[in-house]
Amino acid sequence: MTVSVEGADEYINSFTVDNEDWNDSDHERKQRVLNVADDVLIRKFPDYKIPDDAVYEFANVLAIAYNDTNRLNKHGVASYSITGVASFNFKDTMKVDDESLIPKKTLDLIGEENGVKLGGRRIQWTVM
Repeated sequence: MTVSVEGADEYINSFTVDNEDWNDSDHERKQRVLNVADDVLIRKFPDYKIPDDAVYEFANVLAIAYNDTNRLNKHGVASYSITGVASFNFKDTMKVDDESLIPKKTLDLIGEENGVKLGGRRIQWTVM
């Protein structure tokens, strides 16, 4: 694994549409986000080779999930306002683990690298 902030900058600016949160981050924050993305993917898929592009794709999603506004939502804040500027109301609080934020494209990239098809949904029992 040779993920780097420079590689992530190049990938995210070339292949993602919503990249403002990544680009607004300083180098140290970008490195932390990359470390978390890499760690989550390695733990979730220990038997597979994780390509750099998959880490970069997921890192951009994490940068969005942990931006200033969404971070408050992730911590359970339902709404807040800045007098005369804006008001934010969250429909649902986003109390989810990072693993559940892995996008389909990341799964596809890992699957392609390893010659398997990975799905994002888990089969679970339910009682009706």
